[in-house]
Amino acid sequence: MKALTVSALNEQIKSLLESTFSRILVEGEVSSFTYHSSGHLYFSLKDGNATIKCVMFRSNVARTKFRLEMGAKVVVEGSVGVYTPRGEYQLYATHIEPYGQGALALAFEQLKKKLQSKGYFEPSHKKPIPKHITSIALVTAKNSAALHDMLKIIEKRYKALNVYIIDTLVQGDMAAMQISKALKYADSLNVDVIIAGRGGGSAEDLWAFNEEIVADALFALRTPVVSAVGHEVDVVMSDFVADLRAPTPSAAIEMVLPDQNELLYMLSELQERYKRRLNQILYTKTQTIQSLGKEFQRLSIGNQLLRYEKEFEALKRQYRQTLFNQLQQSSSKLPQIKAQLMQTIEFKVTKEQQKLENISTRLLALNPKNRFKKGWAEVSKDNKVITLDQIKQGEHFVLQDETDRIKVRKI
Repeated sequence: MKALTVSALNEQIKSLLESTFSRILVEGEVSSFTYHSSGHLYFSLKDGNATIKCVMFRSNVARTKFRLEMGAKVVVEGSVGVYTPRGEYQLYATHIEPYGQGALALAFEQLKKKLQSKGYFEPSHKKPIPKHITSIALVTAKNSAALHDMLKIIEKRYKALNVYIIDTLVQGDMAAMQISKALKYADSLNVDVIIAGRGGGSAEDLWAFNEEIVADALFALRTPVVSAVGHEVDVVMSDFVADLRAPTPSAAIEMVLPDQNELLYMLSELQERYKRRLNQILYTKTQTIQSLGKEFQRLSIGNQLLRYEKEFEALKRQYRQTLFNQLQQSSSKLPQIKAQLMQTIEFKVTKEQQKLENISTRLLALNPKNRFKKGWAEVSKDNKVITLDQIKQGEHFVLQDETDRIKVRKI
């Protein structure tokens, strides 16, 4: 028997396996997985007795709606292949389904849990829908029945509305990306509210509104947004993230727009109410003006001057009477006051004359010409006037008369 090379053996095994297991279904539990940066998915399946390595290439991964989780039980469709350089075989997966559960349902629950943990559903993030709306942006397919229904209701309920139609795909592989871009553009228009939606369809048809990229775009909007996707029984992820959920696109318009007939009735009521209020205000102001007119007349400058003139005349008479009374009282006391005044003057004159005589006497005494008598001299020492008995023997002193000054010594 001729020996086979390792390569030849691996090639024969590869041919045998790939022809035998070209399309199979394998169920098992995910024991490990890696989403590679290249886009490929590497994972392992196991049961109670064995494990097999699996790989899913990028194109198939992109079509898988949910993500693998550790321990999840799945059904994998694919084929068995051999990597001949290492003699290893693995399962090449083309499709993965959750065991006993649809892939879309699992993907929905996985994304819902993720967005909930990020706070996308919190009531505190919900923006209120304005009560008075003048402009609106409709993010949907331009030729869709949903758009036609919405425009029909707008025409019926509120013709004065400014409507912006943002055309976008609403199903298919590229729909989620287009919807997110359309939402961002609608947000830049500064409208009062955005309605994003489409008509009914299967879960696959509505799936674009379950994509994370659309949820991110909805959460980032500054403008209040209404999710109006499918029928009332349809629930998509955009319903949880949007500020308001409408069961249908038509219902969304009815929820955010007032009925113009109701507005006209309300305006009529307000007009009548304002008319009654205005008449009441006019009556009140008229009464006030009349009252102010009377008060103004009472407080006019002429009346004020007349009143002041009367008060002045009364004060003048009172002053004259008071002055006359005081003069009368003063006249009776005048002789007594005169006598007291004369007595005081005589006393003052006498007192001042005495002062004058004293000063005159002192001046005469201080006159240098009168200080010395003939034959007499002033004795002083150290510029002080003294007597001779105050001078000791041998001390010098000064003798000064009216004309001469000499310095002598006592012997």
